[in-house]
Amino acid sequence: MLTPEERKEIETELPRYPNKQAVCIDAMKIVQRHRGWVSDENIRDIAEFLDLSLAELDSVATFYNLIYRKPVGRHVILLCNSVSCWIMGYERLRQCLSEQLGIQFGETTADGRFTLLPIVCLGTCDHAPALMIDNDLHRDLSPDSMERILENYR
Repeated sequence: MLTPEERKEIETELPRYPNKQAVCIDAMKIVQRHRGWVSDENIRDIAEFLDLSLAELDSVATFYNLIYRKPVGRHVILLCNSVSCWIMGYERLRQCLSEQLGIQFGETTADGRFTLLPIVCLGTCDHAPALMIDNDLHRDLSPDSMERILENYR
């Protein structure tokens, strides 16, 4: 069930869109901001609130890769795997992160602090390789810089 606060935030977004159904991505982002992820039950509740079928909203949720459909850590690391990042050291960073955190893509650390996910592009190709932790963009990375960066989120 959507909380009164979630409903109010979704309703605040409605005037920005041509119809109620068009607010679906923002609605899922609002729920995700409050709960950390969007469960099947949340999808059902949002669909009902926006007069969408469950299948319609689920198809949007599964297409949009920044809607988390299972629990994630307190900090989500999005490692860019674009061509520029590949050329500039993506594989070394991926390996470094996996070793430091003890997880692979799609996994969360045992303490629930970090989830590691790939992302197609962060739009900072001139400063590759790059990653985002939460809303913080980190560019021109090397394996040596990773420990210092991760320490800021511990």
